[in-house]
Amino acid sequence: MIYATGDTHGNFQRFAPEHFPEQAGMTKEDYMIICGDFGGVWDGGKKEERNLDWLEDLPFTTLFISGNHENFDLLSKYPTEEWNGGKIQRIRPHVIHLMRGQVFLNPKAPDFEEQYWALRRMGARFRVNHRSWWKQELPSKTEYEEAQHSLERIQYEVDYVITHCAPSSIVDILGNGGYVHDHLTDFLEEVKKRARFHYWLFGHYHDNKIIDDRFVLLWEQMVQVV
Repeated sequence: MIYATGDTHGNFQRFAPEHFPEQAGMTKEDYMIICGDFGGVWDGGKKEERNLDWLEDLPFTTLFISGNHENFDLLSKYPTEEWNGGKIQRIRPHVIHLMRGQVFLNPKAPDFEEQYWALRRMGARFRVNHRSWWKQELPSKTEYEEAQHSLERIQYEVDYVITHCAPSSIVDILGNGGYVHDHLTDFLEEVKKRARFHYWLFGHYHDNKIIDDRFVLLWEQMVQVV
């Protein structure tokens, strides 16, 4: 099973059994994806360590992408490795940061081995300042290029797109024209135009709604994807 939810900002109480009883039937081979603003790697304190240990003790594996509220200085200290075809950082054995610009394969898919080795043969790579704001909250030129190359190698065809922000056209719908575009939302708009996908899951805007049938904005809500 794969579930997805929105921003947690270091508060993981929604995953407690009384709020998420579905976990009773889950194992570490099932996943909960947090669509950015994880906030669980923030100050390195004892409370944070206890929270991460608590996440590790849950029956499922927690996956998260980075949002604009992350401590990128601390995140950068974790080693990078490859997992299911993409680059990750393990915060705990089963609390995993999915790094930017990656394409991850479903290891349970019947054609996983075929997909994996086909992409490997093509050379695919799946993958106050420093207190409350980090310039790394926006992707670097290298990360944009890696995302583009990863998508080109699979002809822009994926099952799900998972981001923190939304493409510019979706931002316009959410904000009734009140949100500004930036390089990231414009880049995501280009992906939106070219990619073939089932659903696009994102957080950031602190609401729960579906837009244009395929764009799923998540906050506290937890939805089953697979």
